[in-house]
This record gives sequence, structure tokens and C-alpha cells, in this order.
Amino acid sequence: MSKPFNYGGQAVIEGVMMRGRKHMAVAVRNPKGEIVLHTEPLNPRIYSSFINKVPFVRGFTMLWDALVLGMRTLMYSAQVAIEDEEDENAADFSGPMAWGTIAFSLILVVAIFFVSPLLLINLIEWLAGSVPIMVQHIIEGVVRLALFIAYIWAISHMDDIKRVFGYHGAEHKAINAYEQGVELTPEKVAQCSIVHPRCGTAFLLIVLVISIFVFALVGDPPLWLKVVSRVVLIPVIAGIAYEFLKFSAAHQQNPIIKILIAPGLALQKMTTREPDMSMLEVSIAALQKLLAEEQLAAEPQPAESGEALTAPGSASR
Repeated sequence: MSKPFNYGGQAVIEGVMMRGRKHMAVAVRNPKGEIVLHTEPLNPRIYSSFINKVPFVRGFTMLWDALVLGMRTLMYSAQVAIEDEEDENAADFSGPMAWGTIAFSLILVVAIFFVSPLLLINLIEWLAGSVPIMVQHIIEGVVRLALFIAYIWAISHMDDIKRVFGYHGAEHKAINAYEQGVELTPEKVAQCSIVHPRCGTAFLLIVLVISIFVFALVGDPPLWLKVVSRVVLIPVIAGIAYEFLKFSAAHQQNPIIKILIAPGLALQKMTTREPDMSMLEVSIAALQKLLAEEQLAAEPQPAESGEALTAPGSASR
């Protein structure tokens, strides 16, 4: 069944965020067992501008989703999951604390996954002598991939993260159901796949692999210039990765594409878990609310953003 737009989302604390063409919707289960819905329009300067239409440039929006929209909705979900949904600050996605957290997170990610492997290579050269430049790039790329996989493996053993990964699986199942024309009920959605070719996990893996080749083009300049290149080239790498992700998702039945996307699908098994019915209810609520906002489906109840929808699923933590 052909869909007019590729919808996507992200797991948050006790909930799911869904993003459409012009709106986003987040559904979070509060301590009372109710599903709290919040929607807001997307920034047209980001999502409706030429940036979102130009190949190799539109990948910027996926970075924005992960670093800004994703972080803000994560903070919102934490407030709703812990506090009462009537807290007047619960839907405040902005402010100095939000932007400060985003900036700190971005700096931390760049430092750990892009700069630290480079400094490790520099240390190896200092201890063992000159290392061929191509060997340097290969070691740097392998270390970066190892750090990424080790990080996912480590957090996957945390109880709270296990629940987030369950909601990640619920988000995938809801999107798969929608794209396949499956009825959006927990029983039907539960039968859909837990992995998705456009998953952010796969995107990050592609970014790390492509970075090996892009950084190799920089050559062997002074260390400070290498560090600068690892930062300024991230948007370029993201643009290339996004185009590959988009192309591979549209041609996933091709035998060669199947081989190329297999590692990304396999890695998703670490960042997703089979959701329970209460998690599926939340992901479906977020998707239905988003489709209503985009005028592709009837408005679910309750009609107003920020209200709570009582659901039969468990609210256990």
C-alpha cells in the first residue's frame, strides 16, 4: 500500500514520538496509566525549506531529529512519566536547560565517537612510531565502530533502557503496520516486524562506516586539522548516509541491497525489544494522533493535545 510520506519516530521514556511532514506527536504513559498526548507543528524553516528537498543536504533534518527534536521530546517524556501530566511545564520543549543539554550531548558524542579514536591513533604513533596513513584510517574506523557497539551493548543491560528499547520496538511495529496497510490495533500491530530499514540505529551505523572513507580523503594533515575535519565533515557524512538509507529502504528487496543493509538490521536487534500490549497502545496513539494532525486519519480521542487518554494497558515500570 503506497503511502504519501515516510513517517518515522523515536522511543522516549515510557512513550513514543512520531514525526510527520509538518507535525510531530508524542504519546507518554503517565504514572496513572493514562496515555498523555502532545502535538506541535514542526519548524518550517527546517522541515519545509529547500534544505529538506536537496539531495545530500536533506540529511541535516535527520541529524536535527536525533539531536534536537529527539532530545527535547525525551526531556518532555521524562517529565510526564515521573510527574503529573497537568504540570504546566511538562510541554515546555525549549529553554536554556533544554538547549544546554542538547549542546552538551552533542559535544560529548563528537568527543567520544569522532575525536577520541583520532587521539588514540596519535598515541599509537607516539608509542610505536610511524603508522601508514591507510592503516591509521582503518584502525580509527574500527575503534569508532567498536565504541558505538560497546555503548549500545552496555546500555542495553540497564532496566530503564530495556523499557525504552521495548518502546523502540513498538514504534517500529506501528510504522511497519501503517506502511503495510495493517489495521492499527495492538493485536494486529504486534504481528509486524520489530526492525525497520529506516531506523536511526541503522543510520548511525552507516554514518560510522561512511566516515572511514570520507575521513580518508582528508589525508594526513596536522593533528589539529584532523580534529577540525572530524567535526565539520559530520554533516557531509550524514547527508551521504541519509541518501543511502533512503535508497536502500526503497530497494530493500534487491539482493545486493539486502546484503548491505543486513548489518544495520542485525544491530537493531540490540536496540529493540518485543513490546508488550501497553507499549503498542502508546505507539499507536502517537501515530494516530500524528495522522490526524496531518489530516490523513480521523482525530483520535481525546481531541486536544496535552490531554490524557485512559488506556487498558499496564502502567507498570
